[in-house]
Amino acid sequence: MPKLSSLALIPMLTLTVTVFALACSVPEGQQSVASTNGPDEVEGTDAPHVTSGSTGDSVALNEPSYNTTSTLDSTGSAGWYTSITIGADSLGLISYYDDTNQVLKIAHCDDAACTSATTSTIDSTGWVGIDTSITIGADGLGLISYLDATNGDLKVAHCDNPACTSATTSTVDSTAPSVGWSSSITIGADGLGLISYHDNTNGDLKVAHCDNAACTSATTSTIDSDGLVGLDTSITIGADGLGLISYYDNTNYDLKVAHCDDTACTSATTSTLDSDGHVGTDTSITIGADGLGLISYFFANSTDSGLRFCNSDDCALRVAHCENLACTSATTSTLDSWGEVGLFTSITTGTDGLGLISYFDQTNSSLKIAHCDNAACTSATTSTVDSRMDVPGSVGLDTSITIGADGLGLISYKDVPDTYRDATLKVAHCDNTLCSP
Repeated sequence: MPKLSSLALIPMLTLTVTVFALACSVPEGQQSVASTNGPDEVEGTDAPHVTSGSTGDSVALNEPSYNTTSTLDSTGSAGWYTSITIGADSLGLISYYDDTNQVLKIAHCDDAACTSATTSTIDSTGWVGIDTSITIGADGLGLISYLDATNGDLKVAHCDNPACTSATTSTVDSTAPSVGWSSSITIGADGLGLISYHDNTNGDLKVAHCDNAACTSATTSTIDSDGLVGLDTSITIGADGLGLISYYDNTNYDLKVAHCDDTACTSATTSTLDSDGHVGTDTSITIGADGLGLISYFFANSTDSGLRFCNSDDCALRVAHCENLACTSATTSTLDSWGEVGLFTSITTGTDGLGLISYFDQTNSSLKIAHCDNAACTSATTSTVDSRMDVPGSVGLDTSITIGADGLGLISYKDVPDTYRDATLKVAHCDNTLCSP
């Protein structure tokens, strides 16, 4: 079939440049206020329910948790395309897009729970900051990949200090009219940045291998060009020291994985892991305690190529557990199918060696967490972390999760009170390893 534009799969951006001065806004560089969700704040259910997985049952705890949630940036429409990591100073570092000003911003947490943060604009040249991804380089400084929508380029920002109050920006791929969508960045075994992303012009999956620590330039390679592929990419480094990339195949509606053949990922072996219905959007990948890849993703029992959100209850959060280092095959499991769930997934491995997944529950307009019950994540315990069940809006979009210096989960996400123009950047700090009540 002919290749379709990936723009149809990306939520509509608000292109206004007017700053809406909200009464609750937090000016850039100032602090924000934290809140704690308790049972009186969000309506829950009286008892847990059980969701059947492919190989086991997962107990879903619907009561809201006591995890601490904090608003970090509420100026205009902030908090789009969030990505979080832990800096060399042991504090959270979050990259995100400010849709009001169409810029790339950074929030540097002031404490381990990220109850407040200092925010900085990193790149304001044109329309920049979509599809951000952040990691910490071998030099201990943040490294951020993102889209320059003005020029259709892949850009990288290298932080000038641990708090990333400023950064050096570079264009690393401008070979096609539109590249750099769905970017994801990690640090390779050689200590250099490795970025997976979508070439929107040719419909391909590409990889950029940084030439130096600051990634002022990079060597780019096309990894998969079989149809319209390479959307919703996520990259990590496997136990064999080679890159492992999860992504969506929009031609066949499948979840795919690419295992790099060398450190620079100039070529890769690709495999289809799940082809059951419309699967593989919103992917995120990590390496489990068993040394094998673990991938979270969205499932919808539909073949509508334009589907991004659920249109029925037949949607789910799924996980694929790789059966070998190259992930040429995997065991898939459904973790949560209670309503319209499983969008905007992000996965990490907790201090207990088990997977921890943040995702959006569209039915209840909530941020949820799934804590894997075993290394293969054939079942999981799910709980609600933040919710807007009693008020208009949605909370838990564009999630990203990491493990803080205190060994507890730290989640960045977008809260939309009523319209996308009023979006805010929020963070949830887990109260326990399971991130549950």
